[in-house]
Amino acid sequence: MRLDVVSIFPDYLRVLELSLIGRAATDGVLDLHVHDLRDWTHDRHRTVDDTPIGGGAGMVMKPDVWGAALDDVLAAPLPAAPAPGNVKDAPAPPPGARPAEPRRVLVIPTPSGDLFTQRTAEDLAGAAQLVFACGRYEGIDARVAEYYAAHGVEVREASIGDYVLNGGEAAALVMIEAIARLRPGVLGNPDSIVEESHTGAGLLEYPVYTRPVAWRGHDLSTEQPVLLSGDHARIARHRRDQAITRTAVRRPDLVAGIDTALLDAGDRVALARNGWVAPAGGSHPVPLVIRPAREPDLDALADLAARTFPDACPSFLTADQVAAHIAANLSPQRLATWLEDPRVVLTVAELPDGLPALTCDGAAAEPLPRGALVGYSAVLAELPDADGALPVGLDPRPRAVTVPDDADGAGLAAELSKVYVDARLRGSGIAAVLLAEAICDADTLGATVLWLGTNDANRRAQKAYRRVGFRRAGTRTYDVGGQQCRDVVMVVDPRGSQQA
Repeated sequence: MRLDVVSIFPDYLRVLELSLIGRAATDGVLDLHVHDLRDWTHDRHRTVDDTPIGGGAGMVMKPDVWGAALDDVLAAPLPAAPAPGNVKDAPAPPPGARPAEPRRVLVIPTPSGDLFTQRTAEDLAGAAQLVFACGRYEGIDARVAEYYAAHGVEVREASIGDYVLNGGEAAALVMIEAIARLRPGVLGNPDSIVEESHTGAGLLEYPVYTRPVAWRGHDLSTEQPVLLSGDHARIARHRRDQAITRTAVRRPDLVAGIDTALLDAGDRVALARNGWVAPAGGSHPVPLVIRPAREPDLDALADLAARTFPDACPSFLTADQVAAHIAANLSPQRLATWLEDPRVVLTVAELPDGLPALTCDGAAAEPLPRGALVGYSAVLAELPDADGALPVGLDPRPRAVTVPDDADGAGLAAELSKVYVDARLRGSGIAAVLLAEAICDADTLGATVLWLGTNDANRRAQKAYRRVGFRRAGTRTYDVGGQQCRDVVMVVDPRGSQQA
């Protein structure tokens, strides 16, 4: 790659002689040239600017001087562009065919240009020649960019951020380093690029650490022991989750632009934990809020409960049996009772911006409105009230569930009565986040065991419960509309989950 920089302060660019860029230029990996714009002036004052036509403050750089400079620099001889793919195996060009023209790009750093991003750097790294025209004062006469674009030169006016510098040199240095380091042979270890910020899915890089393990009260052996485990798969997952968390906190705009095709199941859970959901069939994540249910939610929550409960039912149940169970146990009145009971924690998953229409498994799904509820959970503590009554809707605790004592010699059981997610959001990570919240809710209620029952044929649900720490304890029978069903009973110790 040939890099040309044109400036009225060529010494400003001497930093390019240092470090990896300088070594790459010395080794011939980069062909670096810095030019003094004043070499193309013809008056004794070497004038490069003049007053703005139409009036105004400052000075504008002259198009005739820039035109002369760029004509020469853009005419520099370059090797022919390589054929795509494997050059050795590429077919010979037909007789008389002209060789492919090498790609030349004129880059004009300007605060009014398109935002320079890692994607821009990746694109420009494929050019044969980059010419950086570093303006000063009020900038370069706009006709310069218009002229070269009209005459077949690829012109990129680029900004490195929403702020103003005194000239284009500093911006050119930033762009050159971002671009050049992507060229083969510039970095000593090419793998260094793979996990950097803005690469791949467009995430910020995870936090990095080195020795000593313990430093000034920060001990990685206790704070992040997975990094010292030697388990490379767990370390990779941990780092990926940290990258997602950092991006969600610092650059939510980047999260909104992530291509969901680049995400795996673990990524989707990490996004959901950080307030984003990546639905199957969606192109980009959308905001997600996990919050306590409120009274205005009751009708929408009852509708969600009625839609999602049948998904967990065994196939032998009739529609009437399922409907009878929903009417008795998932009505707005039952949910309102739970909402008013301090022994019950009712949590919902909301899409504050809604969800666009999706295509999933070949079927079109309707868009969801702003504020749509797409998941919920209900945790009921086995605590009697002043009259000795337990919460309405609390199922009898199965014999397989044992209640361990706490430090004071008392134990408390809580039931994860409900945890459901809209079918359109399956696999999005919402269920995992609702489960984690439910475990924390049980801990807050003082429970020493949290239990649930799920149909023994529902392997998908059982797998999801195991992922967050539940283990099988036994079985129970459960009545749905008068039909006895066999459930697997699973338990987890919720204590300490709020600190985990």
